[in-house]
Amino acid sequence: MIEQRKSRRFELKLPLQLVRCGRSSVTSHGETRNLSSSGVLFSADAHVNIGDPVEYVITLPSDSPSSDVRLKCLGKVVRNEGDEAAATLERYEFVRERR
Repeated sequence: MIEQRKSRRFELKLPLQLVRCGRSSVTSHGETRNLSSSGVLFSADAHVNIGDPVEYVITLPSDSPSSDVRLKCLGKVVRNEGDEAAATLERYEFVRERR
């Protein structure tokens, strides 16, 4: 089989929070399965529909225990299979929160 993906995927299990799905605000927690520069495969405790716009936040490991580095992302759901979903990563911004 020939790989047709545009971006290299990295197998990363990072905390993910689903913030918005479609027009609804949600608070759903989950975990990334893999991540690339163009999208993410994740599991979460909320149902998402293919085609829905989504806003999600990925928490990245930090070398400082006093702050979290969070990646706030906007995209669209492109796949939904069981407890996993895939979404594009169309826009993002880094958010650093001090504790």
